[in-house]
This record gives sequence, C-alpha cells and structure tokens, in this order.
Amino acid sequence: MSCQGKTTICEYRAAGKTQIATSRYVELPMQKYTLVITEKPDAARRIAVALDRNHKPAKMSLSGVPYYAAQRDRRIVVVPALGHLYTVVGETNKRDFYPVFSFKWMPRFMAERGAARIRIWLDSISRLAKGADSFVDACDYDVEGSIIGYSIMRYACGNKEHLSKRMKYSTLTEEELEKSYAELLPNLDFGQVEAGKARHEVDWLFGINISRALTIAARNVSGRYEMLSTGRVQGPVLMFLGAREASIKCFVPTPYWEMRARVEINGRTYEVEHERTIETKKEAETLFNECLKKTGCVEKVASAEYLQSPPFPFDLGTLQNEAYRLFRYTPKRTMDIAQRLYLDALISYPRTSSQKLPPTINYRAILLNLNRFQSYKSLTAELLALPDLKPREGAKDDPAHPAIYPTGRMPERTLTMSEEKVLDLVIRRFMAIFSLPAVIQIMKARIKVGSHMFQLTGRKTLTAGWQKFYKPYVHTEEVLLPPLHEEEKVKVRKVLMLAKFTQPPNRYNPASLLRKMEEVNIGTKSTRAEILQILYDRKYVKNERIEMTDLGFEVLETLKDYCPAIVSVKLTRELEEKMESIQAGRETRENVLEDAVNVLKPALEQLRINEKSVGERLSSTTVKAKLEEKIVGSCPTCKTGRLIILRSKKTGKQFIGCSNYFKGRCNTSFALPQKSHVSATGKKCKCCGWPTVQVRARGKHMWELCFNAECPAKKRRKQVGMQGVPQTG
Repeated sequence: MSCQGKTTICEYRAAGKTQIATSRYVELPMQKYTLVITEKPDAARRIAVALDRNHKPAKMSLSGVPYYAAQRDRRIVVVPALGHLYTVVGETNKRDFYPVFSFKWMPRFMAERGAARIRIWLDSISRLAKGADSFVDACDYDVEGSIIGYSIMRYACGNKEHLSKRMKYSTLTEEELEKSYAELLPNLDFGQVEAGKARHEVDWLFGINISRALTIAARNVSGRYEMLSTGRVQGPVLMFLGAREASIKCFVPTPYWEMRARVEINGRTYEVEHERTIETKKEAETLFNECLKKTGCVEKVASAEYLQSPPFPFDLGTLQNEAYRLFRYTPKRTMDIAQRLYLDALISYPRTSSQKLPPTINYRAILLNLNRFQSYKSLTAELLALPDLKPREGAKDDPAHPAIYPTGRMPERTLTMSEEKVLDLVIRRFMAIFSLPAVIQIMKARIKVGSHMFQLTGRKTLTAGWQKFYKPYVHTEEVLLPPLHEEEKVKVRKVLMLAKFTQPPNRYNPASLLRKMEEVNIGTKSTRAEILQILYDRKYVKNERIEMTDLGFEVLETLKDYCPAIVSVKLTRELEEKMESIQAGRETRENVLEDAVNVLKPALEQLRINEKSVGERLSSTTVKAKLEEKIVGSCPTCKTGRLIILRSKKTGKQFIGCSNYFKGRCNTSFALPQKSHVSATGKKCKCCGWPTVQVRARGKHMWELCFNAECPAKKRRKQVGMQGVPQTG
C-alpha cells in the first residue's frame, strides 16, 4: 500500500531538538505488521515517535487519513481515530415516535449529519487492518477510550477485539510509552468496555425516549418544532437547581445585629467583635448604651499554633474547582485545556478521580525535569535536597490512572495564556504536596467593655511550608496584633451597632454544581462538565451564578408531575453504581439495561397519557422563553423601545437593536461578539446602569458584557491598557 504524490513528514531528534524532514514518496512495506489504534492524531504521532527505534517514524496518508510507519523489532503502523467513530442508534430510522427500546451500534456517519469524514476514516482503518497480523489498542485507558478501541477492533478491523492487546499509560512521554508497549496487556479491558457500552446505551435510552416525548407533546400543541431534552443525569441535576432556586425565592430574611467596637491599643485602632450576634433590636440598643464611654480591659490573651497540611494532588474535579476559583474557567474549558496539555505530553492523563501518586512515576526525575525551568529552579532544588520524597495523598483512588501530575517536559510549541496558567497550577500543586505543613499561629484576646465581652483575633504564618511552593494560588490574610497583657486597659473610641439580615443560600456556580454531582455520585468525571453545558445549550439555566429559567422550571415540574423517577437522584445513583459493578465483574450489562427499560416504560406511558397537558405547559413556556432571552432592556436613546438581540438577514451577524426601529422611530444598534451565544441577563452594569448581556463561547468561559461604548469601566481599562498593562476580557 503506497502513498504517492503526498508530502510526508518524519520527525527525529538531534542535539535535543526536533528536526523535520520531508519526502515526496514513502511506501508502506508489503510484509505484515502490527497495527496500533490511538484515540487522537496527536497521540498517534507521539506513540509512533516513541515506538520507532530511531524516533523517526514516517508520516503517511491514506485517502487523507494520516498514519505513521515505525520500525522496531518489526514493522508498526500507528493510525488514529477521531474520538468516537461509532455510536448508538435506533433499529429504525423513524424519529417521530416513542418508546424506542431496540438499538444497535453504527458508524457515526450513518447516524449524524456532518460526519461524512468518518466514512473515509473507517474505510482507511479497515484497509490498513488487512495488512496487519497483530493488533494493539492504544486508546486512552478509561471507559471512553476502551469503547473507542473496542469498536474499531470489532467493526473496522473485522472482529479483532479478542486478538488485540492493550497499551496502558498515563502520560505521552517517550519513556512511558516505550515501557507500555514492552509490557502490553494480553487482552482488551473488557470490564471497562462492557461498562462503557452499558453507559452509552442506558443514556441513549433515557435521552431519546424522554426527549422525544417532551418535544412531540410540545410540537403537537404549538405546531412548531423546538428541541426539548432531558436525560438520566440531566433530570436529577435540574432537581438540585430547582430545589436551590425554590429555597432562594422562598427565603424570608431574619434581622439580627452585630456589635463591634473600635479600640485603641498602643496608638493604633483595632476593631473588635462582640462574642455573639444579637437577635433583637432592643437588646442591641441596650448593649450599645451600656458600652458607650466605657474603658475596655483585656481579660484573657491566648495563642495557639496549628499545622496546615499541604493540599492533595489534583484529580479532575479538584483541578476544575481550583481553575474556576482562581481563573473563573468553566469546568468544560479546564477539561479542554488539560486535554491539550496531556496530548502535548506536559501533564498526565487528566480524566482521573485519583488523589494518589505512586512512586513508580519517579518523583525525583520529574522534579529534575522541572529544575530546568528558571521559575521553578529554587523550589525544585529545595525539594531535591530532601532525603525522602513522600507526597501527601487523598483518599480517592482510580485503578486506571494516578492523580494529575506534570511530566516536566519543555513545551514544543508556544502555549496560550490559559494553557500556561493551568500548567503552572498543576506544577505548583505537584511541588506543594511534597513539602512540610505550614505553621499558623492564632491569637485571641478577650476584651471586656462594661459587662460585655468582645473578641480580637489575629493570624500569623510562622512557617510557610507548602504555601511557598503553591504561591500565588494560596491566599492567607495576616492579621498582626500588638503585644497584649491581661488586665491591660484599652480605650474604646467607638461602638458600632450594625443591622444585618440573614442571607438565602448561594446559587450554584459551575464548580460547586460539579462538586454536588460528585458528592451524590451521578455522572462521571468525564461527563459532568458536558451535562452542565447541555443545560446551558437547552436554555434551562443561565448566568455564571446558575439560575434556572422558566423553561427549566417547567421541564422539571413536568417531569416531577408525570414521571418523578426520571428526576430521582436515588435512581440515577443506583444505575451509576450498577454500571461501576459491571466494570468490576459483579453485574452484567444486560441486567442494567433491563432495569433501565423497567424504569422508562411506566414513565413514558404517563407522558403519553398526559401528552396534551404536557404539550400545553411546555409550548407556552418555550415561546415565552425565546422572547425573554432576546429582550435585553429599555432603549437608552428613545426611552420607549426595547433593546432586542437580533440577527441580520443579510450578513447573519448578531447585534442589539431597538424595537422602535420597525416603527421608524429609532435606529439605535450595538455590535455583539460573533460565534458566541448571547442572552439577556436582566441585570444592569454597576458602572453606568445600562443593561448587560451574557456572552458564552462554546466550550470556553462566559462573561457579562456591558455594550455601552461610553461606560466608565471601559474607559478605565483603555487607559490602563495604554499604560502598558495587559487587559483581561
């Protein structure tokens, strides 16, 4: 099999640098070879470079599909997939009915629009498989990677799934890939394969049936098609959000009072707090009057030291939470960044739930690699001087992969700012876990004013320990107190009576919602961020502080009224546990599918019986939701029109325009970011009072935008930018 007329690229290393050589013609040897299947093209290239004995594999192309020819003790051909090449579809092509319980696995190009390239890809893999006499699945070692490799071996390679061997690795470094190939697992990981098949099939059964029931009901009433969806995990997540939203809306604030005093100690003023909150205004006023014009007395001074342990290594969830806390990156964005860093061999496999780092990853070698970076040199030198490197580990484990760690390799390309931030975060977390605890001193002084006790608290870091390695991502507030002695008198300069109200529970944000899903064990580390993205895409939720829309509420209430099992957290968790049992060999895929169908049948029957009322509820809410999403606020120019998010029929670009334009009264308009989803927030800019919109780039971060060109905040940013300080979006 040859590749004529194609420019091929061979990569080899000389003097520590990657060199590129090109040729016009490379012919694949006719003798039999080992076919290695990878999950992505980047992984294929790295595996081929690692497996070639001279690290100079030939890059070739078959019908536009890239693959690599490597030479070891025998010929090796490495060909990538494009993620999932096969998917679950119904036995028939009819889309306008439910229930659907018969399904099959098919190539994606037969099931999805815009997937025509998959046909060429599968055909090329099949042709390469005919020249192979041994097969290796080198896809990512997790449930999704196992499904991808198994499907290709079974369908594209002609039932080679039981002949294939398996590579298992956690980084794409040459050393680990060579070791993985030298120690091939004798079989595919069929436990993960069966668990993965069950998860895809159960999710398909829930998603296709409930979504069709809701969509058909709404369409039959309104005559318009609007996609309404829910799924096995979406429903319970809506339950969390609905319960929180109800708590916020039903919350009744309760008044209380905080009593504080400003006291002078050694010429400096400090604010002390009363030892308890006051529940009635009368008691607060009495206390206020009794403390006025009194002299304070230090009744007791105490200090204590405690050890603040280093953090645990990152699993995917904690990395997503930390990136959200520090950089406001959505979980989906963090996952995408981490995946790119993994494919660049800069960090280990990110889709892990482990908080453990085994010695086999060679801590010292990683630190020696990091020692080449100037920004980490002094920190790594300090760790390398330790006689023993022992990481602090958490309780969570993952049999497939360790916690996320850096490889210490130099980047081969210029990283984006977001990639640099996440990589630096992973590196500093890795260094911190080997360090000593921080030593914190807490000082408390009880000061008596009249007959009432106030408290002054100080905090001081005595030994930074791990905090030195995790800077600038650890924030400690130092509150230094003056020397104090018992029975020492202090001057009371002012007494403060502060009226407060109890606050409703906080809304979920993307990170806290993922934590909630993990706590109750619904979804997987790989799918939770995708599920949240779907809720935004379906317009069930909005804003960074997640707020349910009327449409989200109506879908949730409909499901609760007619098929409560679909939104049951308990049911979803039980299904998750059963699918995990498949992987461990304690449960069968067939039993789990049967359980899923038994849940779906009565739920779908109730939706069909009540189809008219379901359709009436959903169709009216859908129309209202589409309109509300487009209305931004009042027009600041004509004062009578409403600003609406529109799309130009000529250019297809989205913009904001005044509703009075259509009456010939106002031509006010504002440009918007393109290739992003823009929706109204119902909020006003804090600086200028104009309405704001939410901009959300798919798979990236979201932010609130004030589109007033004269907004003072924008002018300030421009002035700062002109002074040479980088601006942030």
